[in-house]
Amino acid sequence: MVKFLLWLILLFFCWPLALLALVLYPMVWLLLLPFRLVGIAVEGVLELVWALITLPARVLRGI
Repeated sequence: MVKFLLWLILLFFCWPLALLALVLYPMVWLLLLPFRLVGIAVEGVLELVWALITLPARVLRGI
């Protein structure tokens, strides 16, 4: 909602820039999508490695 209100203010003060932002936002989102997917994959791998490293301590703590 805040982004929309900021866009409306930009539309009021400088409508060409607001229309350019409206057109470019989906393109930038699509351009950054692969980096988000890589970030999610790297985070999952790091969580797996952390779980494997701490597994012996968890097993010993459970005994």
